Amino acid sequence: MTIRLLLENTINQIAAGEVIERPASAVKELVENSIDAGAKNIDVVMVEGGRKLIRITDDGHGMSPDELALAVERHATSKLKEDDLSDIKTMGFRGEALPSIASVSRFTFKSRAAGSDQAWKIEIEGGKKGDVEPTALDCGSQVEVRDLFYSTPARLKFLKTDRTEFSQTLDVIKRLSMANPDIAFSLYDNERRAFQVSAAQGELLDSRIRRLGAILGAEFTENALPINAERELMKLTGYAGLPTYNRGNAQHQYLFVNGRPVKDKLLNGAVRGAYMDFLARNRHPVLALFLEVPTHMVDVNVHPAKAEVRFRESGVVRGLIVGALRHALSEAGHRASTSVSNAALGSFTPEAGRSTMPFHSGSGQQNFQMPPRLSGELSETSKSYYAPLSDNHSSFTPPMGRNEELERETSTSFETQQDLTQFPLGAARGQLHETYIVSQTENGIIIVDQHAAHERLVYERMKKHMTEGQVPRQALLLPEVVEIEEDAVARLMTRQEELSKLGLIFDAFGDGAIVVREVPALLGDTDIHGLIRDLADELAELNQALALKEKLEEVCSTMACHGSVRAGRRLATAEMNALLREMEATPHSGQCNHGRPTYVELKLGDVERLFGRR
Repeated sequence: MTIRLLLENTINQIAAGEVIERPASAVKELVENSIDAGAKNIDVVMVEGGRKLIRITDDGHGMSPDELALAVERHATSKLKEDDLSDIKTMGFRGEALPSIASVSRFTFKSRAAGSDQAWKIEIEGGKKGDVEPTALDCGSQVEVRDLFYSTPARLKFLKTDRTEFSQTLDVIKRLSMANPDIAFSLYDNERRAFQVSAAQGELLDSRIRRLGAILGAEFTENALPINAERELMKLTGYAGLPTYNRGNAQHQYLFVNGRPVKDKLLNGAVRGAYMDFLARNRHPVLALFLEVPTHMVDVNVHPAKAEVRFRESGVVRGLIVGALRHALSEAGHRASTSVSNAALGSFTPEAGRSTMPFHSGSGQQNFQMPPRLSGELSETSKSYYAPLSDNHSSFTPPMGRNEELERETSTSFETQQDLTQFPLGAARGQLHETYIVSQTENGIIIVDQHAAHERLVYERMKKHMTEGQVPRQALLLPEVVEIEEDAVARLMTRQEELSKLGLIFDAFGDGAIVVREVPALLGDTDIHGLIRDLADELAELNQALALKEKLEEVCSTMACHGSVRAGRRLATAEMNALLREMEATPHSGQCNHGRPTYVELKLGDVERLFGRR
């Protein structure tokens, strides 16, 4: 075959295959155009999962008829100044987005410029453009994409069910709305409104948490930690969930770079590294992080759909994310998620229409119905009736007579612990099944898992020794020679000093080899060859020696588990209070090393509701 130029429509269809993978891809490109146009209200309508119709309407600044005709040409843009691909400040700039979508659909673009009294439209069917004509439309733009992929049956055949395609679009809209809290979004599935958020007002951080709460739920806002950090012209903001507020997959991690939603391995790896010793490997945190990077330090043009980015200083980016998240988690102290307490209350609540304590009616039959809930007035009456007696009503005489010695002992013990209730975790009142500590606070009760709590305390002590460079080393009787690539040797040698602080002592051994002389004693009989190769690989990808730290922390976690207070051990009151005070002073003590909660808090008002007092 001789070399020839492809037809314009074929070129557009090839571009569509790169950029427009499914209806959600088309929606993303078009909504990003609306955002760049300064829209404050964006409405999206989909019919049959986007196969039959995608309609996007916005109130942006609109276009003139000449701009409208030019906008559907390939490589036409108003978003790229001086043809500088290193200075991209908009959501999108690719000129092939509109013609690519138009080449595989029946496409109608209407627009009315701000201040103009006339709207215009252009229609394109399968890549064949019509003339620009007058039409009726309010200020802004409206794009209709009908019969998507009708001209490319192969691509149409690989689309999923309508529900699946719509859910993909919903995820796109949610991510874009998180990044733009000042814009109102709505998404319709046929005639059903599936998603809507109004524009949030006020400071960025305040409006952002309100938008995140509207999308992720109030439970996220109750358990989210604010993130705000800067390093070398980069800024990281957002909110991250407590470790005890986690999910079974990473789909609830929302990451943005310069307002652009991305799914990037480097960023996901940084999040995983920050939560590494707080969560089990099959659990994932919930968070939304927004990274602002100077345009010359990030390349957003490495993926046709702009889903991935590349950083000039990837190590700095990773360090910023890991440092900011770990600092926020440390500031949270012993705090655990409210969802744990809510789940506990749900377990206590009796089922509707059933009582755990049957009582007999006059006919001799058992009646299992719960008594009706008290009205507000009766509830307050019963509350005052059941309230503890005041000091001037302390003349109650037990039916079996007084035991003055026992009263003095319990009175002294109670008065000694009275002030401890002002602490966050309260004063220890007892122990259940030699496993759980029950404490009283000023406005509720707390139940502590003594083994899980002490395991975290021991683990944090061991981590502190490790960070202070006190990691014990074990000299090898015979130094181990590990053969690896020359560039891997160079990477390891640049981090030799850092790795020595973690207990790994090695030197270069000719070309393409490392000789290991000492290893961390905590690792015991470890696979030195595998450890060195893993370190070299991770340094190549992330520029961080994670494997060694992870192995050390895994060993620390195991040792902490065996060295902690075991379930089944009876503790004295002083021991229980000492454990509570140390938990309050230790970061991350709200969860064990596997992300499970170490305590559950129940507010007094919630307990009273269980008994119908409120």
